[in-house]
Amino acid sequence: MHYVAHLCKDRKLKKLLNVQPPFQLKKRRDIHIYLCASIMSQQISVKVGDIIYKRFLGLYGGKKPSALQISQTPFDVLRSIGLSAAKASYVLNVARFAAEQGMETRKFSAMSNEEVITYVTQIKGVGRWTAEMLLMFALEREDVFSADDLGIQTAMKRLYKLDAADKKDFRQQIVRISEKWAPYRTYACMHLWAWKDGG
Repeated sequence: MHYVAHLCKDRKLKKLLNVQPPFQLKKRRDIHIYLCASIMSQQISVKVGDIIYKRFLGLYGGKKPSALQISQTPFDVLRSIGLSAAKASYVLNVARFAAEQGMETRKFSAMSNEEVITYVTQIKGVGRWTAEMLLMFALEREDVFSADDLGIQTAMKRLYKLDAADKKDFRQQIVRISEKWAPYRTYACMHLWAWKDGG
């Protein structure tokens, strides 16, 4: 893959790249669905997240609904599939925003990473971390580093033998290390996640 040689300049990262298969990014068309699913799956296990997402699709005959369809779904119906009150309202926020403001991939392709983050974090319930995951896993952006992701922090602490006692200092250290990976920071994150999870 095109990014491997560049990331291998980092000797510690090279150890992971030598034993892991390369990753590929995929672009998704249904950005509103991605964001809704992302909100639904936060702070619960993957298994439970999958069950709730299947129930969500079940509300629309098993098909992916449009933003308008979701926005017209009663709050109590969303609650009935296992969503907390907060998550149900955030899903509706995303759907209304997508229906009114637009969330087409074409619209995002004209924006920089920071512009995308600013745009989607206007929605109550969508934070910076969710926006960064959107950039990586739905918009195919190759150079995103999620400094506040706990998995990335855990992996970098182990790989680079960093002291995380001073949170601010630790964050500056990992951001500084990640700058060497540009313009392929997304792939570095993917390899760190895989390594942390035993891949």
